Amino acid sequence: MSVRLYIGNLPKEEIDRQELQAVFAEEGDAVTTKLIKDRKTGKCRGFGFLTVNNDEQADQIIEKYNGQLFKDSPIKLEKALPRTKGEDNEEQSVPKAANQAGGNASASTPRENKKSKKPRRGGSSKESAPTGGDTEAIRPDPRWASELEKLKQMLAAQTTT
Repeated sequence: MSVRLYIGNLPKEEIDRQELQAVFAEEGDAVTTKLIKDRKTGKCRGFGFLTVNNDEQADQIIEKYNGQLFKDSPIKLEKALPRTKGEDNEEQSVPKAANQAGGNASASTPRENKKSKKPRRGGSSKESAPTGGDTEAIRPDPRWASELEKLKQMLAAQTTT
């Protein structure tokens, strides 16, 4: 059974998979690498994955290569968490180090980000007007609050006459 390893702390520059594969070349053809790149810039996002044949080989590679310098950055190797099904039944891979590192190390993909822009339950997008008497929940922009109040008063005066 193959085991995926998370490779972290990769330099965020233009590197290719062959350069990363060369680091693990002495392990043979059984080891494959996958470099995660930004779709727009083509630059490395700072992490990747390494697939090995079994747990024993994974432990040996972690022990041997964890902390080794790759383009002046010590790489971090650890076993990747198993893929899990997301809310939209889409597979996700969440590396353990990305969760622990905090900051902007999220494992979401652009595809997931697009899906998260769906309208919420029971309504449409943010731009639509509120329905019913729920106007108290929506706060106007403070720069335009006084103008909005004048408009509300004018509308109230029109409807009462």
